[in-house]
Amino acid sequence: MTDEHAKPDGGLTAKEQAVLDEIEEENVDFLRLQFTDILGVVKNVSVPAHQAEKAFTEGIYFDGSSIEGFVRIQESDMRLVPDPDTFAVLPWRSDGEDGSAAARIICDIVTTEGEPFEGGPRQVLKRVLSKADDMGYTVSIGPEPEFFLFKTDDDGNATTIPHDNGGYFDLAPKDLASDVRKEIIFTLEEMGFEIEASHHEVAEGQHEINFKYDDALTAADNIATFRAVVRAVASQHDLHATFMPKPIADINGSGMHSHISLFDEDGNAFADDSDEFNLSETAYQFMGGILNHAKAFTAVTNPTVNSYKRLVPGYEAPIYVAWSDTNRSALVRVPDAAGVSARFEVRSPDPSCNPYLGLASMIAAGLHGIETEADPGDPVREDIYEFDDEKRQEYGIETLPPNLGAAVEELETDEVLQDALGPHTSEKFAEAKSQEFSEYLTQVSQWEEDRYLETF
Repeated sequence: MTDEHAKPDGGLTAKEQAVLDEIEEENVDFLRLQFTDILGVVKNVSVPAHQAEKAFTEGIYFDGSSIEGFVRIQESDMRLVPDPDTFAVLPWRSDGEDGSAAARIICDIVTTEGEPFEGGPRQVLKRVLSKADDMGYTVSIGPEPEFFLFKTDDDGNATTIPHDNGGYFDLAPKDLASDVRKEIIFTLEEMGFEIEASHHEVAEGQHEINFKYDDALTAADNIATFRAVVRAVASQHDLHATFMPKPIADINGSGMHSHISLFDEDGNAFADDSDEFNLSETAYQFMGGILNHAKAFTAVTNPTVNSYKRLVPGYEAPIYVAWSDTNRSALVRVPDAAGVSARFEVRSPDPSCNPYLGLASMIAAGLHGIETEADPGDPVREDIYEFDDEKRQEYGIETLPPNLGAAVEELETDEVLQDALGPHTSEKFAEAKSQEFSEYLTQVSQWEEDRYLETF
């Protein structure tokens, strides 16, 4: 059997050749070479489709010093190398006058010496997954990113006026965005997604679309693509889609609950039907690692100043480092699932995070839990929001960092996560986020003006 990823000297793999064939069949005229910066913002370099073969064999050069968190200007030349497994035609560009289409393909970043760039977010995740592979595991992730749809003003600028006044699982006519959701789903399916469910979320204008779990690298790619598709389709309806964690005060924010399981040669390594919660010792150890490093990876999974406006009591967002099978105030929840579906859900991440770094951080934490045989403790079935400080201390329940600055401090002292991110990414990320938090501290908000301007 031939390896479709095997690359002959100077030639194309079978996978790469298949992409070139599809480009011709689909009449693709432009190819968007996609990657993310350290903050998770999707970037792309558009090249004529006839450059695709060159992209595969030589890579496409770009200025890395212009990208947030990459390199200094004196070492700026970098190359984009497409991953043929990620090729997809963009449905919303398929109706041009000449019938031509555009496509996107996700890229890895390499140096001029041909080595993987250690600061590339996708490479960071690949490194962590390589460690999982060395331990005998593949990692499966099922993300649940939430988002808001807002109206735009007459100039096309975003507002914070919800597109509808629907609530959790509401149907039309209250859920006016159901047609937009359908179009998003159809677009995603055309790009290879397998959609499992979609519904209106708790807050007005808030939505969730769940796509099937996949290996961690594909899941991260899918999150980046998902955000781009949602924004593009919303824009076609004169709406603005945002993955900002808490765009409106006093209502629920948007999370990205992430379902995690490990597989080994025998199947789901998290499954044990003899356990009360259908979880294996491996699953509990991985969970212990998640809980032990949660305060540190929060800087990565909840990376904006605004993220911490969501992580407060009263709006279904977890702020307590604990696990439960029923309690959604806990950081980790174990759903009622067994066998191949055995897993647990990490509820704290939000959809503003860099998906590659966010998943890499959680996986690295869990793997360290397996290595150290971490104990997650007993489940907490009571509502932790109702606990006072004394009772939380009695249960040994810690709290996630209250703001971005505190979260970055936790990250900088966590050797496991520093090693997982690598020296380049950990330094650049902490630098960018510390600056963001410092800028925030100097701002005067409308709340402060309303409260103090005429009082003092």
